[in-house]
Amino acid sequence: MEIPVSGLMYHSDDSDPMHSHHLYITSWDGRPVHVHEFKGVTSYDVGHEHRYAGTTEPAPSGVQHTHKYFTFTSFNDGHKHQIRGVTGPAIPLPGGGHYHKFNGVTTVDGATPHRHKYSGKTSR
Repeated sequence: MEIPVSGLMYHSDDSDPMHSHHLYITSWDGRPVHVHEFKGVTSYDVGHEHRYAGTTEPAPSGVQHTHKYFTFTSFNDGHKHQIRGVTGPAIPLPGGGHYHKFNGVTTVDGATPHRHKYSGKTSR
């Protein structure tokens, strides 16, 4: 089964020795796709908290959907954590648009191994 996909790819600057390209999908099977930004602060555990921010993976517009997300927390207390998950379904806003709720726990890291809880709402 073939699904038509369109998008664009751009080369990042050469300042990163691990050189990468970014792929942005703009339509999937003829439907436009979209992303949401997310950010927040983790729970306060083992004497500290972490900040995080990212952009969800693309999802189709105009149908019920969720988004995958992935990011790293800020580097605090000598370590960082990974955040990864899937948002809840779209929650409509009056006047159009929608947002998604997300929550979970970070990976276990740190000199004293621990994890943090996080939760929030995506951008519109």
